Amino acid sequence: MALASVGAVVLDCPDPVALAHFYAALIGGTVEQQEDWVDLKGGAGAPLAFQAAPGFVPPKWPSADASQQFHLDLTVEDLDAAEREVLALGATVLEADDRERTFRVYADPAGHPFCLCAC
Repeated sequence: MALASVGAVVLDCPDPVALAHFYAALIGGTVEQQEDWVDLKGGAGAPLAFQAAPGFVPPKWPSADASQQFHLDLTVEDLDAAEREVLALGATVLEADDRERTFRVYADPAGHPFCLCAC
C-alpha cells in the first residue's frame, strides 16, 4: 500500500493565472483561482496547480547552477502541429530543432522547461 498519492504538480511562477491559462490551452481543463493559488481542473494527465512566487527566477536549461529541478513531458500525436500551437501560446524553444528525435524541448511563458513527445 502506498503512503501517498500525487495530488498535483505545482509550478511556482510570477503570474499563476496567466500560466494556468497557458497550460489550459495546451492540455485542456478549467482554471480555478484562489488568492495566490490557481488549480487547473479536468485537464489531461496529472493535475496541475500554480502558486505565486515573489522574486521567481526561472530555471536555465541546461545548467548545473540554475537547474530545472523537473520538467513535464506532454504527449502529442503530431509534433509539428503541436509545436506551432505551443509557440503561438507563448512557449519558447529551448533546444535546437532536431526533426529525427521523438521529443522537442520548450519553456512555458514563466520559463519552466517542458517537452512535447510523440506518442
